[in-house]
Amino acid sequence: MTNAFDLGLAQDFGTALLLGALLGIEREKRNMREGFGNAGLRSFVMLAQLGAVGGFLGLKMSQPWLLPAVVLAAAAVVIAGYQASLQVRPKAVGLTTELAAIVTCLLGALATTGHRELAVGLGVGTAALLAYKQPLHELVGKLGWDDVLVGLRLLLATFIVLPLLPDRAVDPWGAINPYKLWLLVLLISGLSLIGYVATRWFGRGHGTAVTAATGGLVSSTAVTLAFVKQSRDEGAVPGQLAGGILLAWSIMFGRVLVTATIVTPALLASMWLPFVAMATVCGLIALWLLWRHRAAVGNAGAVPMKNPFSLLAAGKFALLFAVVQLLLKLGQEYLPQSGIYAVAALAGLTDVDAVTLSMAERARLLPADAGLAVIAIAVASASNTVVKAGMAAGMGRHLGRFVVPATVLVLVVGLVVLLLG
Repeated sequence: MTNAFDLGLAQDFGTALLLGALLGIEREKRNMREGFGNAGLRSFVMLAQLGAVGGFLGLKMSQPWLLPAVVLAAAAVVIAGYQASLQVRPKAVGLTTELAAIVTCLLGALATTGHRELAVGLGVGTAALLAYKQPLHELVGKLGWDDVLVGLRLLLATFIVLPLLPDRAVDPWGAINPYKLWLLVLLISGLSLIGYVATRWFGRGHGTAVTAATGGLVSSTAVTLAFVKQSRDEGAVPGQLAGGILLAWSIMFGRVLVTATIVTPALLASMWLPFVAMATVCGLIALWLLWRHRAAVGNAGAVPMKNPFSLLAAGKFALLFAVVQLLLKLGQEYLPQSGIYAVAALAGLTDVDAVTLSMAERARLLPADAGLAVIAIAVASASNTVVKAGMAAGMGRHLGRFVVPATVLVLVVGLVVLLLG
């Protein structure tokens, strides 16, 4: 009597072999480019197969020592190959291929021991890490020591400060939870840091569009003020700078949507349509202005920007967020629904992220207030956009004739979609 075909087991082994092939192809292509290499496609596929068989037999035979023995044997073979390659090419001291080979063996074992999805994720991530060697080296070259210290401070704030904070409300109204407060601060800081890294990756002088898009992740207000200042310079192109400002705003609308739905995924159903509509209209106008004035781009879009994360700045944001959270809670207790919108509008004059996080957290705790949260976030976003439009029109040179009509159109579209939705 034959056993039935085990499709799941076949998928596990197939996943292991495909991951070995993925990493092996990358190494094979690099070997071809560099003219040297001691492990390629076939070696990596066999290493993945070795790990997969070792993991499977270890589970099947209830022999947990079997997999470590297989991995050690694979490592011994890889090290022997590395030593042999040094005899041929003494300067080939890199260990990337050897480490990737051992990782491939372990990924094969993961795939057949009940962790196939994890193996796929790690395998794709490893392949990307290997393939983007040069861009990663260039990015590290662009980072200064201060940037490394900023990264360490972010890790400190995440893994040292956060666990020490109490995960409970500390005020009589139950509005301020230090643990959740700091967690949301880290979320905003992380998004800002992503925008900063993107700016450093692309460089500062690569045009208004790239700078506005990456700068919009850090602060659309900062981009607006920087472009307003540049508009007063001799030879500035107002249409080009206005396009950059609107592109940063478009990114801001997307950032608000992402931030709110990370905190409370249920808000996505109500938020995505108006915010995607505003981001799309704003983005299309921005791209049209950038394209229309593309001949005069030059370096008008270079916005000086420092690393956005510091513990002091994070503390200030936490304080602002706590104040907004408390005001919204008091508004809930003592004011009618319109009072919440008034608080959101006032808070949005300076910072839309604090309102977004506060209302998203409220919607998570009180699902019935999801509609209230969406409208409050929209009000704060509109208030913030109007303020930035006023900056551009009042302080910029000839920016108002581009920015003001676009602002009116974006807000009208957002309002109509919100009401119809």
